[in-house]
Amino acid sequence: MADYELISGIEVDRGLRAFIETEALPGIGIEPAAFWTGFAKLLRDLTPENKRLLRKRETLQAAIDARNEEQMGRAPDPADEEAFLREIGYLVDPPAPFTIGTENVDPEIAEIAGPQLVVPVNNARYALNAANARWGSLYDALYGTDALGDLPTGGGYDPERGARVIAWAKAFLDEAVPLADGRWSDLGDPHGGIALRDPLQYVGRSERGRLFRNNGLHVEVVFDPRHPIGRDDPSGIADLVVESAITAIMDCEDSVAAVDAGEKIGVYRNWLGLMRGDLKTGFDKGGRRVERSLEPDRTYTAPDGSAVTLKGRALIFVRNVGHLMTNPMLRLDGEEVQEGIADAVFTSLIALHDLKGRRANSAAGSIYIVKPKMHGPEEAAFANTLFDRTEDLLGLPRHTIKIGVMDEERRTSVNLAAVIYEVRDRVVFINTGFLDRTGDEIHTSMKLGPMIRKGEMKGSAWLKAYEDNNVDVGLACGFQGRAQIGKGMWAIPDRMADMLAQKIAHPEAGANTAWVPSPTASTLHAIHYHRVDVAARQRELALRAPAKLHDILTIPISAGRNWAADEVREELENNVQGILGYVVRWIDQGVGCSKVPDIHDVGLMEDRATCRISSQHIANWLLHGIVSRDEVEAALARMAKVVDRQNEGDPFYRPLTPDSIAFRAASTLIFQGIAQPSGYTEPLLHAHRLHLKSS
Repeated sequence: MADYELISGIEVDRGLRAFIETEALPGIGIEPAAFWTGFAKLLRDLTPENKRLLRKRETLQAAIDARNEEQMGRAPDPADEEAFLREIGYLVDPPAPFTIGTENVDPEIAEIAGPQLVVPVNNARYALNAANARWGSLYDALYGTDALGDLPTGGGYDPERGARVIAWAKAFLDEAVPLADGRWSDLGDPHGGIALRDPLQYVGRSERGRLFRNNGLHVEVVFDPRHPIGRDDPSGIADLVVESAITAIMDCEDSVAAVDAGEKIGVYRNWLGLMRGDLKTGFDKGGRRVERSLEPDRTYTAPDGSAVTLKGRALIFVRNVGHLMTNPMLRLDGEEVQEGIADAVFTSLIALHDLKGRRANSAAGSIYIVKPKMHGPEEAAFANTLFDRTEDLLGLPRHTIKIGVMDEERRTSVNLAAVIYEVRDRVVFINTGFLDRTGDEIHTSMKLGPMIRKGEMKGSAWLKAYEDNNVDVGLACGFQGRAQIGKGMWAIPDRMADMLAQKIAHPEAGANTAWVPSPTASTLHAIHYHRVDVAARQRELALRAPAKLHDILTIPISAGRNWAADEVREELENNVQGILGYVVRWIDQGVGCSKVPDIHDVGLMEDRATCRISSQHIANWLLHGIVSRDEVEAALARMAKVVDRQNEGDPFYRPLTPDSIAFRAASTLIFQGIAQPSGYTEPLLHAHRLHLKSS
């Protein structure tokens, strides 16, 4: 239970106050009394507008529901849909052509195309792994995964597999950094120099090796004839170290379970450690203690003898929560504070340790906040006002705080240019996401008819148009050379061969970043950015006909289609198993994101977005009679046994029973799915976890 102190008219959890005053504020020149006074005024001024915007979501959804009930079972003509959405104010007129004016953007965002990691910031080990994933061993990534088509067998080093890894890596060098004559596999003693087809690709050397650059990314060829690998190599090459995760998002939202002051303090404390540069953690690995901290920068000697310094870490964003949720860490007039407002202030306050310190994260002097789950231009304008007020509170120049816009709600997708316009002087990022966007697609048109199966969604007209539109609008608004256009997560962390084959589609689509589930995946995904010159690809795409709004408004209901019983059962069990497998860890262990086995025991990265789409899909099929309540309850009972089996080796696991809080949470997400705001899972997940923690 929270223990509050009244400060400047707001109730502040005692632990949170102690953290802010003894850890976050010292060293940045802001006195506690001035901070709390200004923060209290900001809360009082902005909370009413936050609540008004949430009420508008409900009003618009009610109007859409009423119309869809009248037209149930008939997909509307997109032109009629557009006219209706304009009439109710859901769809607004786009602004006149404009170019974003964002300034002081670090090159990792503005200039370099490469992978992006997203990790829960409350897990210090994951946070450090992500920050340190700027550089990764290509040899290790190829050897230790199925990237070559199979997995290592174990039992020590396999020379035959090692030879395959080396051949693959050197063939990659032939693509990315070709020699003037011959191939890298034929290279002999390099002491006499390495002649490149393009000498400008050579950056410099270090004690470890030679550094090269291609498409803005670096590759270090490590020469060490004393190394077990290098001594058997004709040129002494021991490894290829690839510049990998260029940026990383430290997540306070989808991948985090933080429902009260204690858990939020853990989130903020790790963010503080990253911003001060002193975050450390230790863990046991193979019977020995491993200590982890932030990597230093890397230094090389250029051909002219000057020093070349490259960052040893990814540039990091922080993802705040959206406008919806509240949190009991603070109370205003007896009500929980809007968590998104608190996140903006506290994460920006903490980021001052970087801005006023070594600027080890942002050399340009910016704070990078990703803002999720905004619905349309008005909510983007509110985020802009919130950031304005936060800058004023903290004494920062205007537009120091940059914004990354998650294009994951339907009302944002269809108004994307207008959304960007509202944040045009601070936007550095737009990103698409299949899962949340599909969850909102289902919820918005919930009452129109039964939705097609989840797998079919990936080939639907609206999804392709949405993905293309994100790129088209970003380029039209001047993102190239100034901001990121991103694509979503590769969700199967153990299938790197498939990722290598498929995820090149993201840079080919014009995205200069895309999400990966691990540091190893970022090293492998970096290969795609060597193979695709994203800047050149964006110039090509800027000339194509833009995606059509009418295609985005093509609602994916199954008009008149009857699925076979086995198809319905398969879809239902797949959704139910995923919900249970995710929710049991979220509720019982506070794990916001993890690799959860699917119904076929394939590990998938699951977070609240995956839970949203699955619960909304079942709720939709329940509403339209594709499945019955009895069938869903039977599936919950069957899949609980599957999830129990999959977690047999977890000593902290609690079996799923009809009376367990986790089981009840999963069931409620389905049977109350229609009533959830925008189909979000957070309100019910938070309520059930708080119930468990208080029981």
